[in-house]
Amino acid sequence: MSRQSGFTLLELVVTATVLLILASVTVPLARNGLKRQQELELRRDLREMRQAIDDYKKQAEQQKIKAPPAEANFYPESLEVLVEGVPAAGSISRKVRFLRRIPVDPLTGKAEWGLRSSSDDANSTSWGGGHVYDVYSLSPGRGMNGIPYREW
Repeated sequence: MSRQSGFTLLELVVTATVLLILASVTVPLARNGLKRQQELELRRDLREMRQAIDDYKKQAEQQKIKAPPAEANFYPESLEVLVEGVPAAGSISRKVRFLRRIPVDPLTGKAEWGLRSSSDDANSTSWGGGHVYDVYSLSPGRGMNGIPYREW
């Protein structure tokens, strides 16, 4: 009597079931890992832009750069000003840049951000214009911590 080697149907079903269980556990972990990575990138981008705004204000107050109009409270008129640069005080040709580029929002995939001026309400979603005091994400979602991205 010759015996053929191979797997029985029961062994194949058990193996497929185990693989299915393992796959169902790893997919949510991978999805959460991607979301966590996007949130870390969002925090970094917001911190970078807010730091650039603060640096601009500090240098304008110290008269190291050409100061914006008085009604702007030493804040930049737009994010583009931080990228393009501002003439250094006492120099026409030298420019001081505060950002290399406007970061892309990792959640929306666009280099568009919500802006607030110092005269806007802290939770406002419309920009009053004039100068940029703060930035926020335009993503409608919520973070893994339950806080909407617009409030970060």
